[in-house]
Amino acid sequence: MSFALLALVCVVALAGPALALSRWFHLPVVIGELLVGIVLGATGLQALDPTADTFRFLAEVGFVLVMFTAGTHVPVRDPVLRHGAGRAAGQAGLVAVVALAAGLGIAAAFGTGHGLLYAVLLASSSAAVVLPALADTPLAAPPLTTMVSQIAFADTACIVLLPLAVDPSRAGRAGLGALAVLGAAVLAWWVLDRFELSGWRRRVHRVSEDRGLAIELRSVLAIVFGLAALAGLFSLSGMLAGFAAGLAVSAVGQPRRVGKQVFALTEGLFSPIFFVWLGASLDLRELVVHPQAIALGVALGVVALFVHCVPVLLGQPLPIAALTAAQLGVPVAAAALGSQRGLLHPGEPAALLLGALVTIAAAAVLAPRVAARAAPQPENAA
Repeated sequence: MSFALLALVCVVALAGPALALSRWFHLPVVIGELLVGIVLGATGLQALDPTADTFRFLAEVGFVLVMFTAGTHVPVRDPVLRHGAGRAAGQAGLVAVVALAAGLGIAAAFGTGHGLLYAVLLASSSAAVVLPALADTPLAAPPLTTMVSQIAFADTACIVLLPLAVDPSRAGRAGLGALAVLGAAVLAWWVLDRFELSGWRRRVHRVSEDRGLAIELRSVLAIVFGLAALAGLFSLSGMLAGFAAGLAVSAVGQPRRVGKQVFALTEGLFSPIFFVWLGASLDLRELVVHPQAIALGVALGVVALFVHCVPVLLGQPLPIAALTAAQLGVPVAAAALGSQRGLLHPGEPAALLLGALVTIAAAAVLAPRVAARAAPQPENAA
């Protein structure tokens, strides 16, 4: 990957924010970046080569950082969030039960034999999509705090279960790797927590700020990439490592300055590289060659929306329930792992990502409605 290509990716990634500027239709930034990647990648002009080693690696870094940022957005320390954890777990569990039945049904209907994989996809949510879409929305209302907890439960469980569902023959190694990554994340939380309680973190912060050393940022990145390297030893996606590291940092309390630095690094460079690469790697022509894959992708997306609406029976507001269906990291990792190991049928990787795009498009429509519900209502004049 040359500097010219890197500059091209950064320039075209500006399409994401440009499309998100509309006052009438708040399109997620990732949609624009994906569309640009599709136009310039395997489906369109083929100006970007997603198989280039450097491009692929930078995209993996972006994916890990996107999941890390999503993890830090989960307010683990918020007592209101912990108070609604039981209800959120119940809602996520109900979705998982219905998703299992629906996934097995879709696999039987299309004859793929991947019912467990589809079940994990249908049950998954994406903090990386939902939380940025609600970036300016107060999340203190009970339905929204419960929603955030539900997404965190679904994200974590599906990220752990995905390698087992993609390749059951390697379930033992994948399970061991997931435990190792989660254990390392807990250890990272403990170390960071000791530094915070002892006052060392504040002293380091003052020295770092006075001398411009960015020590805290370097430490956080070392933890994130260390966990990603550990995941790689077990042939796991860096998705779990990034999200687990984000939860660990959130549990301690991420300093505002470090949060801004990580945000700038992720959203300014690596996240656009990842989403442009993802769009470039999609060969939507496979959907034309294998039209059944179109039906499969649409089915996965639409059924995911219905599955996540089931908690309405437990009192969850319909727009909020449907918004939790937004998925990204799990389908991306499923398509990548399945393709690398030759476990998916022709056209199936594109179908998995098409299903994710259906849920993201729905999230773009639903997010403003959810934000409107959460906005404080002006008091009526006397």
